[in-house]
Amino acid sequence: MPAKQVNRLAKETSPYLLQHQHNPIDWYPWGNEAFTKAVAEDKPIFLSIGYSTCHWCHVMARESFEDADIAALLNRYFVSVKVDREERPDIDNVYMTACQAATGSGGWPLTLVLAPDGRPFFAGTYLPKSAHWGKPTLPKMLEAVRKQWNEKRKDLLTYADKLTDAMREAQLRRPATGVLDPSVLATGFAQLSRVFDKNFGGFGKAPKFPTPHNLLFLLAYYRRTNEPAAWDMVKVTLDAMRAGGIYDQLGFGFARYSVDEKWIVPHFEKMLYDNALMAYVYLEAAEVSAEQRYIRVAEEILTYVLRDLSGPQGEYLSAEDADSEGGEGRFYTWTQTEVSEVLSADKAGLFADYYRVTAKGNFEQGTNILHTVGSAPAATATKYGYTETELDAVLEECRKKLLVRRGKRRRPFRDDKVLLAWNSLMVAALAKAARIMDRAVYRVAAEKCLEFLWQRLRRPDGRLMTVYRDGQSGGAGYLDSYAFLLWALLELQSAAPTPQTLARAQTVADEMIRLFWSDADDAFYLTGSDSEALLIRPREWVDAALPSGNSVAVQMLIRLAKLTGKVQYREIGRRALDTMAGELTRSPLAYTHLLVASDEFFSVTD
Repeated sequence: MPAKQVNRLAKETSPYLLQHQHNPIDWYPWGNEAFTKAVAEDKPIFLSIGYSTCHWCHVMARESFEDADIAALLNRYFVSVKVDREERPDIDNVYMTACQAATGSGGWPLTLVLAPDGRPFFAGTYLPKSAHWGKPTLPKMLEAVRKQWNEKRKDLLTYADKLTDAMREAQLRRPATGVLDPSVLATGFAQLSRVFDKNFGGFGKAPKFPTPHNLLFLLAYYRRTNEPAAWDMVKVTLDAMRAGGIYDQLGFGFARYSVDEKWIVPHFEKMLYDNALMAYVYLEAAEVSAEQRYIRVAEEILTYVLRDLSGPQGEYLSAEDADSEGGEGRFYTWTQTEVSEVLSADKAGLFADYYRVTAKGNFEQGTNILHTVGSAPAATATKYGYTETELDAVLEECRKKLLVRRGKRRRPFRDDKVLLAWNSLMVAALAKAARIMDRAVYRVAAEKCLEFLWQRLRRPDGRLMTVYRDGQSGGAGYLDSYAFLLWALLELQSAAPTPQTLARAQTVADEMIRLFWSDADDAFYLTGSDSEALLIRPREWVDAALPSGNSVAVQMLIRLAKLTGKVQYREIGRRALDTMAGELTRSPLAYTHLLVASDEFFSVTD
């Protein structure tokens, strides 16, 4: 059989870029070669940004990027560039800003067309090959751009100028500064209360994301005020998420988000960062409440990560895909018949009752997402003649048998790159688990991962790197890399204090300040002073799936100041908080992890 044709992406190490190495499109990685070609041939740049476990990225790839006609159009009239957003969050941030400015929304895959100098004049997300959902199609968009580039280029470049100017103005605009007051915490709590879903937990309407920063703020607020409503919001949310299909009821771990308000139907990809942060949240909830069931959930999440995402040298891999066998969620879902083939008749009936398995199914093609929303252990135990303890044991036996059978299915693709920032979050969760549970296995795992990061993702000159794969580290680290590693070091210092860990924390903090802090803006930039210059140098304050780098940096500097007595760290934290005082008061829900940092600051100064 002849070898498949490959493009330039075959030379890359990113799993996402390698997924596109056999496309008929003449893809380039981001770099001078692509931009030089665009200038020399006077062509616009087609920029596609995504990540390896993104369901809609896969859909667009199958529909369009494997299509010979679309490839011919792109190869003839455009220079096509692929970017892995997880390896280049700076590029993703800049062009997501453009997409949001142009369309009012964003997401992945992120699809843009740029002038040869990088200025965007078209921005969107998933574009179908053929018309549906009222979306413009990719072929029509490309044809329209090709025609305008040849006939009305001035109009395109004028719009590119306006869009770029708007991005730069937004970046340069300083927020309303002030002196941060503890009342901002009550304001944040009140606003979270208004968007809290009292029935099913979480915040706002579907789709629902875990938003661990919201829960960490509520836990901090509860510690500070003993406000029962704060704890109730955490409790309802954590219990609902654990019961839902967003949680893998057999193998444990959280999917990235739920498409419905009840947390039942997930997008099935599992991310290392979600599971690290949610383990951390459940541990914090256990510490605040002394409720052992949250310890159990944290243990389950850590079991999943240690089993399915661990690498050979103590490192952790990035994610597992939503899709396998050509469809989303097929690894995780069950028909009633499949359950009956594994379990005895009486156990199959009990299991189906408790985990809401029916002949009709609750997902696609008669399949079921396992969940316990609406199930009651006491009532189920009584119905089947068990005590609750006996019921728990029977269900555990059933889950183990089904997990063994599931293990024979084709697993989803696993993104095996090692990201410094996400691994640091895992170290923080493991260290917290080691301290709260007094479990040496978690301390050893945290120390082993941290040593891997320190040796493999740190250059001899001390510069942190972003990613490691196949024996190579690459990409200058971003603010998140430094801030999250500082978090990991301080959690480990709390769990197992050593002079070396504290010294490393100070080294990371000092380098973070040197590379990312702006005295003029009283804020940290996403990219270092030594990084590639893009259209804008982005700053991130707003929390997304992850807490913002600025908020974690501020929180950890305040914590480090308390440990070392070095007031310069706390002073930088104070300046950043004062810079955001006006924004925090006006829109606290956008910055809930900065509220966590604010609580830490006030706890030190109270």
